[in-house]
Amino acid sequence: MAKYIYEHKNWTNFTWQDKAINAVFGEVRLMQGKIIGQMNALGFSDKEELTLSSLTLDIVKSSEIEGGLLNYNQVRSSIARRLGINTAGLVPSSRHIEGVVEMMLDATQRYDLPLTKERLLGWHAALFSTSYSGPYKIEVGKYRTGEMQVVSGAMGKERIHYEAIASKSVKSEMDRFLDWFNNDNQIDNILKAAIAHFWFIIIHPFDDGNGRIARAISDMLLARSENSGERFYSMSSQILIERKRYYEVLQKVQHSTGDITEWINWFLHCLKNAMLTTEQTTEQIMCKAEFWKLHEHTPINERQRTILNMLFDGFKGKLKTGKWAKITKVSTDTALRDIKDLIDKGILQETDEGGRSTNYELVNFNVK
Repeated sequence: MAKYIYEHKNWTNFTWQDKAINAVFGEVRLMQGKIIGQMNALGFSDKEELTLSSLTLDIVKSSEIEGGLLNYNQVRSSIARRLGINTAGLVPSSRHIEGVVEMMLDATQRYDLPLTKERLLGWHAALFSTSYSGPYKIEVGKYRTGEMQVVSGAMGKERIHYEAIASKSVKSEMDRFLDWFNNDNQIDNILKAAIAHFWFIIIHPFDDGNGRIARAISDMLLARSENSGERFYSMSSQILIERKRYYEVLQKVQHSTGDITEWINWFLHCLKNAMLTTEQTTEQIMCKAEFWKLHEHTPINERQRTILNMLFDGFKGKLKTGKWAKITKVSTDTALRDIKDLIDKGILQETDEGGRSTNYELVNFNVK
């Protein structure tokens, strides 16, 4: 079997081919500037809303990559409380969710502080507040003392995907990693985010949670690259979409002799796709803000406001009178009156697809 990258001498002297990554790196930098520009054009509450949504998605999806399902509303409420964002419908969060949120916010809001062993151990303890990962008791808040294999398959037919660095070398390897992280300022922080993610995964310093902590470390460096704790895109959401490829590239590059071009190239493309998604979301938010500015003096009742906001936020399915009545808890007659009123005001229109029941949609309007 091919050697693991860490079995080579001076394995952390990573190399990559600039020519292979320059184009996508340039695109990412350009898009990053564009998104920051768009954000600065948003009002304070829209900016807060986007940060809240991005952080919530990042935490939920990062757990989902590892097969863990977190309650979206609990995560969102926990972040909103900690950031002091006033938002409707806050719900109590479990101890586990509070721990996960604590780790993520420490990484993204205190991005400019050094990354220390104590800080990492604190993140790990926050992730596993019960000292259990599922039914298994694990070592929490300290580097692993046992050997680590990533395996899959039924008992007796296990397939080893990865065998991590020996436990006796973990501390010295992590000391070297943290020294590089805190003191090497020659590398652009976006590239550094890609390298740090890979390097940390290769060391695999903890019994569990290595993937989630690696992604938090990447987010921390991406926040540094923007010099801002405001998060407008979710790398973890995109990694979840590209999960199969994520693991394939990691598996392949873990056997390289030090050239990690393929990993950096994949990471940058994934980041670009995450930013493209945000660009669309931002356009939606700007469109919504423009709409309400245009209609600030138009008489619109609370039911109408609720449905209009839902339409701007990506309403699922078709809007029919019955659905309006159900969501706003009124009779179909009242729902129809609300709809007709918005049609008269030039805000809603009937769709032209016909059929037995009428559907409604927003009238297109030009955003200046």
